[in-house]
Amino acid sequence: MSVTLADVAARARVSPATVSRVLNGNYPVAASTRERVLRAVDDLDYVLNGPASSLAAATSDLVGILVNDIADPFFGIMAGAAQTEIGGQEGSGRAGGEKLAVICNTGGSPERELTYLTLLQRQRAAAVVLTGGALEDPDHVAAMTTKLAKLVDTGTRIVLCGRPPLPGSEAYVAALAFDNRGGGRRLTEHLVALGHRRIGYVAGPTERTTTRHRLEGHRAALAAAGIDGDQDRLTLHGPYARRSGYDATLELLYRDPGLTAVVAANDTVALGACAALRDQGLRIPEDISVAGFDDLPFSIDAAPALTTVRLPLYEAGERAGRLAMGKETPPPGGIATIGAELMARASTAPPRKG
Repeated sequence: MSVTLADVAARARVSPATVSRVLNGNYPVAASTRERVLRAVDDLDYVLNGPASSLAAATSDLVGILVNDIADPFFGIMAGAAQTEIGGQEGSGRAGGEKLAVICNTGGSPERELTYLTLLQRQRAAAVVLTGGALEDPDHVAAMTTKLAKLVDTGTRIVLCGRPPLPGSEAYVAALAFDNRGGGRRLTEHLVALGHRRIGYVAGPTERTTTRHRLEGHRAALAAAGIDGDQDRLTLHGPYARRSGYDATLELLYRDPGLTAVVAANDTVALGACAALRDQGLRIPEDISVAGFDDLPFSIDAAPALTTVRLPLYEAGERAGRLAMGKETPPPGGIATIGAELMARASTAPPRKG
């Protein structure tokens, strides 16, 4: 039996009118109510089994691009490049027009990520591009796996840009995964080759794939060099934000005043680390070296220019856009690993003597 609007209302514990308002977006509804309604829509497969079932396999001219933070250049560069490819495909729309690429800013919230995917499913989006690292919480992974499978069932292409595929999704997802482990390892190998042995690490948020992979690369380089030490004590986690780099660097200096280098989870965090060191009267790189990750546009203009790992963000975004439009053949096995390049600049040097 088909699921009705009344069934959704009963599951969400709201009136049918409220469900209609949420789905049509024509009347303000409290955020908590909206989330509850969309969860019920998803649980009951209302779009798939309801009156619109005859259209379930059809796709619209809409493409969703999910980002954690559009103000962060890491996401903005990829999203902008993907949007250019998607919007620039003349004649790709059903009526001969261009596709409409919509940026969905999740704020890093797993709940918002799922909500946006539900909305895109209901709109029968032609494609969805998910950018950046993924949350490794088992419940969220299970929910995402189910949600992406539902999207594919309705004809939506799924492209991951900068994140590894979910377990079991390789068959229907095209994934462009950055070599964060390799980049992290090469960055720390560079510092070790300069002579650094006491290296602090400012990591990103826990339970993010990007955080774990970059930290694994860092520690692999230390282990290969025979640098054991107390790596947990010299590793601090926090948001990918300047303030996190500033506060964590002060704490690292407190824990080990003899540090000769600080590796930051990304370039924005590295800027915070540099500010903290300058406020402590320390010179970069004469007193302490600093390195970042991503090679965001401001990195080369920092003073001194920041040693970092370059990820081809724009090129990855372009490729994701082409994959989303079916203009490029998916990589073998659905997964392509995108290399990371060490950019050695003036913020790193041999450690001070004495």
